[in-house]
Amino acid sequence: MLSELSAILESMIFTSESALSVDRLCDLLTEFERGDIKSALTDLVNSYQERAGGFELVEVAGGWQFRTRPTFQSYIVRHIKTRSAKFSPSALETLAIIAYRQPVTRAEVEHLRGVDCGGVLKTLLEKHLVRILGKKDIPGRPLIYGTSKEFLEIFGLKDLKSLPTLKEIQALDEHPQYERQEELQLEPDKAVPVEGDLPFPDKREVEPCSESQP
Repeated sequence: MLSELSAILESMIFTSESALSVDRLCDLLTEFERGDIKSALTDLVNSYQERAGGFELVEVAGGWQFRTRPTFQSYIVRHIKTRSAKFSPSALETLAIIAYRQPVTRAEVEHLRGVDCGGVLKTLLEKHLVRILGKKDIPGRPLIYGTSKEFLEIFGLKDLKSLPTLKEIQALDEHPQYERQEELQLEPDKAVPVEGDLPFPDKREVEPCSESQP
């Protein structure tokens, strides 16, 4: 049976429009100790896991939030018609560069992409996926960009350390290749390796870029 504190946390997180951090919960619940709040959160997480219902309590964007289980997504969309967020390849590439290289200037992003990215940056700012962190202390004082809290929430990330590594992304590219080989019944020695660009550049292959005003 859940404690009163767990029930209080459950009601507060459920009615919050965004993820609630432990710091924020401690500010709101001054009558409880920080350790007790963290312990009650753990009990709440375990309770929802054991229940195996339609909801789960997850840590995302530096806070806690209730979310429906991904397993039931196909059923949820039957009665909730939402427009899924769609990104162009250029927007995804720019967002990936910013996510992995932040803080980064527009000139640095354009150096890696090889094309102008002013319009894409503006779109990402309007969608609140990217934010301006300040200005770089170099001649021209160009703006520097980084990802936002909304970016973490949309992609279901606890923090930036939760971003997949290069090794994990490369591993994802390997499986479809094997599946195609089996489907076409190719001999192993005749299989042609499929090369695909990563969604962001490998740091080891990028030359240092010059700094300039975006």
